[in-house]
Amino acid sequence: MQDNATEVTAAGIARMAGVGRAAVSNWRRRHADFPRPVGGTETSPSFALAEVESWLRKQGKLAEVPLRERVWQQLSGHPDGPVTALTHAGCVLLLIHDRPPVWLELSAGSDERLAEMLPGALREVFTPRFGPESAQPVPQAVNTPGPAPAPAADTPAAVNAVHSPSPASPRPAVHTPTGTELLPSVPLLRGVAELAAELGARQTFEFLLGRHLDANPRQYTLTPADLAGLMADLAGPARTVLDPACGTGALLRAAATRPDQKLHAQDSAPELAALTTLRLALHTWSTVRGATGDTLRADAHPQLRADAVLCHPPFNERNWGHDELAYDPRWEYGFPARTESELAWVQHALARLKDGGAGVLLMPPAAASRRSGRRIRADLLRRGALRAVIALPVGAAPPYNIPLHLWVLRRPEKAPAQPEVLLVDVGQFAGEGRGGPDWRAVREAVLDAWQAFGRPGRFTERPGLARALPVIELLDDDVDLAPARHLPPPAAADGAEQLTSVRELLGETLRLTADLTPPRADTAHPARWPLTTIGELARGGALMLRTGGNGGHARVPVLTDHDVLSGTGPSGTLPESDEEAVLTAPGDVVVPVLGGGSVARVIDTTTAGAALGRNLVLLRPDPAAVDAWFLAGFLRGTANNRQASSYASTATRLDVRRLQLPRLPLDEQRRYGQRFRTLDEFERALRHAGRLGEQLVRGMYDGLTDGTVAPD
Repeated sequence: MQDNATEVTAAGIARMAGVGRAAVSNWRRRHADFPRPVGGTETSPSFALAEVESWLRKQGKLAEVPLRERVWQQLSGHPDGPVTALTHAGCVLLLIHDRPPVWLELSAGSDERLAEMLPGALREVFTPRFGPESAQPVPQAVNTPGPAPAPAADTPAAVNAVHSPSPASPRPAVHTPTGTELLPSVPLLRGVAELAAELGARQTFEFLLGRHLDANPRQYTLTPADLAGLMADLAGPARTVLDPACGTGALLRAAATRPDQKLHAQDSAPELAALTTLRLALHTWSTVRGATGDTLRADAHPQLRADAVLCHPPFNERNWGHDELAYDPRWEYGFPARTESELAWVQHALARLKDGGAGVLLMPPAAASRRSGRRIRADLLRRGALRAVIALPVGAAPPYNIPLHLWVLRRPEKAPAQPEVLLVDVGQFAGEGRGGPDWRAVREAVLDAWQAFGRPGRFTERPGLARALPVIELLDDDVDLAPARHLPPPAAADGAEQLTSVRELLGETLRLTADLTPPRADTAHPARWPLTTIGELARGGALMLRTGGNGGHARVPVLTDHDVLSGTGPSGTLPESDEEAVLTAPGDVVVPVLGGGSVARVIDTTTAGAALGRNLVLLRPDPAAVDAWFLAGFLRGTANNRQASSYASTATRLDVRRLQLPRLPLDEQRRYGQRFRTLDEFERALRHAGRLGEQLVRGMYDGLTDGTVAPD
């Protein structure tokens, strides 16, 4: 199998050569020998990777395709689709991880021999890791009455059982692929193994999976790592853990590992179930039992009694099985209404817990107050199954525009005499803009309240934050569990003191803003400077240009494009991998490339050390040649950005290499740089004043309406 089977798009060519897509279009028009399209569409053609690589190298535009980029292009251009390619890569990476000598022996032969021998080697790994069922080849089609549903697009052949007798029946997430299925993937698998020799098997899979998720953001609902860690901590250490809607496996990866641990996962999407099962097996030596199938209609683990259940279920589903499951034994607390799919997931979690086991589910806030679910909520409270409801800040998880809840469950060993429920609201820790919550504050507040609630003795109320409420006080006609409706407001004195402090700080900020207001601008004739571009400066060594990564080490704060646009601190995360992150340093200039705004930010000591996120370009000027503030100021010119931007139907992309700068002596650069620095201070002061003003206005409205502030 030749690499010519691997195709690459114009965007992929641009990444390989470090240019914008417009440059690729120009090459196609200007060079008669540019490779011809081999696939795709007229508006979005694809090209043979080997031909493109050869042409770029012949033109001197590419010394060598980086191994990571080459493997990614092979995967994304796989003839059977990227999900199949990623699944095959995960299978081989697990073989390399568990039995590296076997891979070395197999890979020494021809492509045909490797494809023929791999299934047997994979079965030897799959049986102890996933169970004997996964060692079998893909099940064959079964003749059943009626038309069989068509397989989902982009479903990996390695995991797609053609059709079992019942389409809803669960089946193992990973099956051993056949040699015929593996043969088109052999060039990719050799590249993946080479990359694993550099990064490690687990890190290689995380890198490739992260790139795939990043390339298809609308296809997957991700659970943020900080939220997954909080949910795992609330559940506590567990030997057996279940996630019945596992998605990409974030919750099970967050569970604290232990030698005898068993992880159980299920998802209705076959590709997600397979990729997550492989991901978990590479992440831990625990036994992994992954399955594909509709959990509510076809539970793959009906006999399981787990120590913990972690779940981010789908929200607001009408077609969850209401008509078929009316007499299901899982509905111990009442039959959920058609509109209450989330309460079906709650009861499924309780049914799969052992007595005393803990469950933590991410829930929409409506589930705490909808009238159609009040009887089930009441029974959960009476029997002590619902232990806590925690209101999270806006932006904690998708959908980011509403404050989601966490429900903490405990399967009761016996009904408590005087049950209580913990209500917590950490909405006050919402971040600014789209930066996300202050996760450190959220984590500390939630875990502190939860641990105090679990200790003997009376729980001490925390006004505005947490309260332990006797269940009897909630058993009215509504059984409304929204924490904000039951928490005592913050102490009036504290509120008034806080408003006074905000007002004083706002006054100081406004005075500073007035002092920083730029002086009246004098009229001057347009300057006729000789110009250069960022690309020319980079080629000449006057500055270094780097682009944001798709992975990095865990625990490194990530500067996102939203952080740059809003002027806030690093708030993002990247998929964990051993890819070397681009770390910012004082004096760097960071530019967002999407959105069409004229923005550039000079990194200071408070932001230095953060990893550069996606859709950002970092410019590191040589201080002896280019002043950082001069550089950032001229990059913000509206006309400069307009001439360097390309436009699609829904987005604007900036080609940073085409941005222009005047050629000025360093002393003159510093004069302009000082003025740009003053403008930046003025802009920051305006932003800060705006935030303080909003805080003061909101506090005054709240104080006047709750009686803690007098109208006079």
